[in-house]
Amino acid sequence: MERENWKENGKTILKEPDFVAELLGIMRSPLGSEELLDQISDYHDNDIAGALEQLTEAERQRLYPILGAQKVSEVFAYIEDVDKYLKELKLENVAKVISHMDSDDAVDVLEEMDDSTQAQVVRLMDDESSRDVQLILSYEEDEIGSRMTTNFIVIQNTMTIRQAMRDLIRQAGENDNISTIYVTDGEGRFYGAIDLKDLITAREGDVLENLIVTSYPYVYAHDKIGDCIERIRDYAEDSIPIVNSQSQIIGIITAQDIVDVVDDELGDDYAKLAGLTAEEDLNETTLQSMKKRLPWLIVLLFLGLGVSSVVGIFETVVAVLPIVICFQSLILDMAGNVGTQSLAVTIRVLMDENLTGAQKAGLVFKEMRVGFANGLFLGIMAVLFIGLYICLLKHNPVGNAFMISGCVGFALLVSMVISSMVGTLVPMFFHKINIDPAVASGPLITTVNDLVAVVAYYGLTWVLLIRLLNIA
Repeated sequence: MERENWKENGKTILKEPDFVAELLGIMRSPLGSEELLDQISDYHDNDIAGALEQLTEAERQRLYPILGAQKVSEVFAYIEDVDKYLKELKLENVAKVISHMDSDDAVDVLEEMDDSTQAQVVRLMDDESSRDVQLILSYEEDEIGSRMTTNFIVIQNTMTIRQAMRDLIRQAGENDNISTIYVTDGEGRFYGAIDLKDLITAREGDVLENLIVTSYPYVYAHDKIGDCIERIRDYAEDSIPIVNSQSQIIGIITAQDIVDVVDDELGDDYAKLAGLTAEEDLNETTLQSMKKRLPWLIVLLFLGLGVSSVVGIFETVVAVLPIVICFQSLILDMAGNVGTQSLAVTIRVLMDENLTGAQKAGLVFKEMRVGFANGLFLGIMAVLFIGLYICLLKHNPVGNAFMISGCVGFALLVSMVISSMVGTLVPMFFHKINIDPAVASGPLITTVNDLVAVVAYYGLTWVLLIRLLNIA
């Protein structure tokens, strides 16, 4: 389709093409089926998906038979809420579309369906696709096997170069992950891998064994995602084979899968840092969101009651020197913020499983040093500005004003140092007992540090201002 351009100061300016708009014009045109399919096929599947989402249901119903099940499956791979569009198809057509998808994409779509519909669709799928999907579904959600695809090329190590090339061409018709070719031995066990470039450039008289990287990394299907994802990512390969307990290759995890897994893991960690039990999305009901948020809120309620009880212990301090309550929120907020910062740093560092005890101790002391330095700087500022505030606006004597501000500044320093330590030690403790350190969420650390800050602030106020300096 001809692109429109325009001129500015005598120069021709290329107009950025709007492929979705072009596709909408083609899809709504009175063209015959063959010509319509031919023109649509000139565009990327992502743009076709974008146009498909803007059509009416009636327009899509007209288009589905023209595109065919395979093309529809390729387009649906770029649609996030694909379940909405699958409902527009008959169940047998849904099965055909899903059969043409990569096994991992097919599983993602099936998991969005209710159990009854899922079972019916799997029964209607072709035998090979159904078998692959059932294999992936057999693994737990936190196991790496649940994220694999069966779209890969495999040859035997006993083949000649000519036989390997012939087998590669045969399998490439059904599998498009061909940049790495996996090799098995005579008993079907994973043996190694060959780079496609090396096989293509090999001469007929070369020995296949010389091309095989026998030390190629792999993971077991039942390995936990959290335990192996860092190791997989470190190899920076386009795909990694997944083997069963007999060392037979049953699938691969691609670089895109790894990106998705890391993104999911980060999303889960972010949810936990926010005090949620799992990620939320816009389509969840109020009840589903409540179930994810309520457990931590109940825990935090009781922790908050504990903090309030501690404040109640110091009610005599507040009664004798009421002005100190004005600065309670300042101490609590700063302590919570510092603790959350240390928590974020520690969780990131703990992703390295090879940390020694000395390195962990070094991290604790480093965070305490940072807390001390920041606390000293902020404490001095607090002494100055709070002293002036009490003196000028509250009309207290200069001496009393700066003794109170000095106590606030010192309490700020102490609480920031202790909060830095707590924000580092708590996730380390969770990691030590094999619980995800992200569970030591921001709200939890903040509440614990509130307790620390309350004790430090009112304790120092009572000791320094009331007992030693007799300010009342």
